[in-house]
Amino acid sequence: MESNHHINSLEAPLKIGVIGLGYVGLPLAVAFSAKYPTIGFDIDAQRVLDIQKGVDQTQMVPQAQIQQAKNLQLCQELSVLKDCNVYIITVPTPVDQHHQPDFSFLLEASRMVGQLLSVGDVVIYESTVYPGATEEKCVPLLVEVSGLTFNRDFFVGYSPERIVPGDGHKKLGQIKKVTSGSTPEIARKIDALYQQIIPAGTHLASSIKVAEAAKIIENCQRDINISFMNELAVIFDKMELDTQEVLAAARTKWNFLPFYPGLVGGHCISVDPYYLAMKAEELGHHPAVILSGRRINDQMGSFVASKVIKLMVKKGIPIKDAPVLVLGISFKENCPDIRNTKVVDLIQELKYFGAEVDVFDPIVDAQEVKRNFNIALLEKVNKQYAAVILAVNHTELLNWPVEEYLQAVAVVFDVKAAWPRHLVDGRL
Repeated sequence: MESNHHINSLEAPLKIGVIGLGYVGLPLAVAFSAKYPTIGFDIDAQRVLDIQKGVDQTQMVPQAQIQQAKNLQLCQELSVLKDCNVYIITVPTPVDQHHQPDFSFLLEASRMVGQLLSVGDVVIYESTVYPGATEEKCVPLLVEVSGLTFNRDFFVGYSPERIVPGDGHKKLGQIKKVTSGSTPEIARKIDALYQQIIPAGTHLASSIKVAEAAKIIENCQRDINISFMNELAVIFDKMELDTQEVLAAARTKWNFLPFYPGLVGGHCISVDPYYLAMKAEELGHHPAVILSGRRINDQMGSFVASKVIKLMVKKGIPIKDAPVLVLGISFKENCPDIRNTKVVDLIQELKYFGAEVDVFDPIVDAQEVKRNFNIALLEKVNKQYAAVILAVNHTELLNWPVEEYLQAVAVVFDVKAAWPRHLVDGRL
């Protein structure tokens, strides 16, 4: 029997707790705080302090918007969340070095929330997982820790995040939200809850599993399409064809899909396919297309490095100790996120060949780069290089005085095909 407590009516005094204040959690907490008292929780003390000062290092929420969120309380103490009756979990779901899904953040968040649950509460997950994971992995923990009965004392929903880091045009409220719940009634209520903060509207899925599957195939589809472009880039390189010229010609047909080759990193496209692949293999199916796409995309850092080295050799530039400048290290343009960036693969491969590599990125946190990759970023570029590689097309790098600077440079390579073609020696 469904409880009448708390969320039985959206007119009831809801209090929302958001667990995890990263790219997904902070915009969500700010949005809900315009409608309900909201508490944002994160285990990272510095992150909480920064947001309290109005500073969002992820650059997802402007300072003014944070400061205007008067109904938003921030904390790093679990006890502050105890009066909430809706908990939204937005923690990372990465993979380990062997590409195995790492559920540790999700399970720890579930344990935390389990300690807080009261009769009638609702827990909504937004983290990307394989279909079935919410009910197989998270719900049993909530039951165990809380001592409550699932779908009688408390309820669960799943509404996958669709945030696009670095995209200034598509914000939380402008992206249609998929919703779901553990009972038909609770699903409708969760859907109505999200409708209040999503002007773009919602799509109520028939089950939590459908919502989980929808999210994961969004990223698998992009990964596979980009891997096809990357495979074409490798093939056309052997044919001495410019891939971008081929794609420009192909795009003149109305139904040719506009995907491009590149370095596929970050915490979504390069990670989520492994969750679906793991589940598929558990069920006895080898996901050949998904894994072949991953394999191709994971090799592109080395491929770009080898192209640059070949161009240098062709021009008679000694590779040993050659100064090479890599522009950009985040996983995508106009985004400071360095998680799982494949630019690091490119840098490591260049170093393997004996080059001396400098890296410049005007928008990432230099301390975070040093801590994660042991790479010291340049504060400014003030010398000449034997090769320059545009790895990430941040707006600030596109406006680089490329004509003046590159006159004395021997090799210029444009991973993103963003600079004028006549100024570069090669591109993907």
